[in-house]
Amino acid sequence: MNTYLETTRNVYKEAAENPQKGLCCTTTPVWQLPGLKIPKRMLDMNYGCGSTVHPRDLANVPSILYVGVGGGMELLQFSYFNRQKGSVIGVDVVDEMLHACQQNFSEAEIENDWFHSEFIDLRKGDALNLPVANQSVDVAAQNCLFNIFSHEDLKQALSEMYRVLKPHGRLVLSDPVCDMAMPAALQNDERLRALCLSGALPLNQYIQLITDVGFGTVEIRAKRPYRILDPAHYNTSENIFIESVEVCAIKDPMPADGPCVFTGKTAIYFGREEYFDDRKGHTLLQNQPLAVCDKTANALTLLNRNDIFISESTWFYDGGGCC
Repeated sequence: MNTYLETTRNVYKEAAENPQKGLCCTTTPVWQLPGLKIPKRMLDMNYGCGSTVHPRDLANVPSILYVGVGGGMELLQFSYFNRQKGSVIGVDVVDEMLHACQQNFSEAEIENDWFHSEFIDLRKGDALNLPVANQSVDVAAQNCLFNIFSHEDLKQALSEMYRVLKPHGRLVLSDPVCDMAMPAALQNDERLRALCLSGALPLNQYIQLITDVGFGTVEIRAKRPYRILDPAHYNTSENIFIESVEVCAIKDPMPADGPCVFTGKTAIYFGREEYFDDRKGHTLLQNQPLAVCDKTANALTLLNRNDIFISESTWFYDGGGCC
């Protein structure tokens, strides 16, 4: 095993045996849903930086894979939307985390009359070699895990997620990203990497890795301030701003002209005609905003029209776009 992976395993072995509430600072409020109660110990073991649970991904009782189980909170949340035996698979490489997660589910059964532990299939396994069949799940997710990996291991982990997803399946990710390349001294600090800090990549590089494995559509759903690595506390000569990003990558066919990446841009046509047709599959109705992927936004900008407005990226996209 790579030494950084061994360090990570030891960090989360300790976090399983002695819950550490401040290990990660989640930037997304915990779901408040009717009849859903999260046991305190499970909440204390919420070691993510955002959320991967989105109701619009969970229609029609999908099969779900979650890698890096933590205390089981997101597995419980997924089960809330999909109350079928074995329909949510949880994979983790740390025995102690799997054991703690199972204990938390026993408590969750007491606090939630709708929940049964049999909804969740816990499996010992590695994100680099998932114990899951090809094209067998509709939704795959991970929260604050992939940023731990080295560059080559991250490519392998993304490829594994792509392998197990059905066509048009969704990979939902939450990870830290940074606004600059991480200094080598921090990248090589195994404990900081295990704590989800020094493995953060610039967002454009993160998206490039996702599309390189074949995902044809990528949605940036949220981007929020997360941490500052400053010279007084870390081995860096300048402040490094880290954000948490929530991304959905869809296993759509790759378009001939490259992936559709939505970063929250909007186009508005305000010309004299009722609509504008770019003859590439995009129709803009007069003064009706349309979410557009970055590729379409760039193409519309190059038309140099004075009756089409293109917004900047908002880093928030909730569907209904051009593609």
